[in-house]
Amino acid sequence: MMNVSPAHPARRARLLATGAAAVTVVLWASAFVSIRSAGGAYSPGALALGRLLAGSLVLVAMLVVRREGLPPRSAWRGIAISGVLWFGFYSVALNWGEQQVDAGTAALVVNIGPILIALLGARLLGDPMPPRLLAGMAVSFAGAVTVGLSMSSGGGSSVLGVVLCLLAAVGYAGGVVAQKPALGRASALQVTTFGCLVGAVLCLPFAGQLVHEAADAPVSATLNMVYLGVFPLALAFTTWAYALARTTASRMGATTYAVPALVVLMSWLALGEVPGLLTLAGGALCLAGVAVSRSRARAAAPETIPGSQPERAPDSV
Repeated sequence: MMNVSPAHPARRARLLATGAAAVTVVLWASAFVSIRSAGGAYSPGALALGRLLAGSLVLVAMLVVRREGLPPRSAWRGIAISGVLWFGFYSVALNWGEQQVDAGTAALVVNIGPILIALLGARLLGDPMPPRLLAGMAVSFAGAVTVGLSMSSGGGSSVLGVVLCLLAAVGYAGGVVAQKPALGRASALQVTTFGCLVGAVLCLPFAGQLVHEAADAPVSATLNMVYLGVFPLALAFTTWAYALARTTASRMGATTYAVPALVVLMSWLALGEVPGLLTLAGGALCLAGVAVSRSRARAAAPETIPGSQPERAPDSV
């Protein structure tokens, strides 16, 4: 009889989680470009609501097909907080920010979020917070300031854009930290679906703007809005939740560090936008801060108690 290695299911789970994370990164990178494109015809709130409504339709249909039903009561707190901060507030702030700065710059600034995730995780979830994390945060915020200064020659609007992207990063970080415990009680699809619905309800005051602007918007802008709802939201947020349920919040956040490079490439190909040298230098500082904040975890050997087995890292992505 052939023996099946017990490591095989674990290896398959790691591969699935890694694949889910990769899908998320690529689709989220494309979202920065699509937001920039659709933002010419839709105001920030209207674009957020249209995207959330499109995503909600797809997610609810998937939920019905899979017959997953309502999440348990214990998961609702995390779902509601992530829906308000991430699906709602983040969407409006990012849409507004991308009307002020280019897509690549927006991605670079928003990717300070993983450091904020680590900070919030240390405070709220009991995750360790070594001194290098604080140093990395300082370096990354210096990079964000550099990005803002590099774009301020055109007026205050670009500084406003960087501030809005920073606020979006805060909403993103808060949403992820709130979402992580909920994923221990409900499925990835449930958490994503009802978080999206909460965000849509939050954005309902923009319904009048959406109806008015949709009547005059070009078809390409409306298609971009639908694309944002179906792929970077419904699909990518679900793959994100699937991977997040199988790793730590800080580890999963680190996978989004590839987003800025992809956005710069996509925005150059689709929109003809390439950030200036100083902007890229600021983005490099942001990523350097991330490297500093994670360097100790990579360099330090795990401490073991004599006679005990080394602790296996929980990360699978």
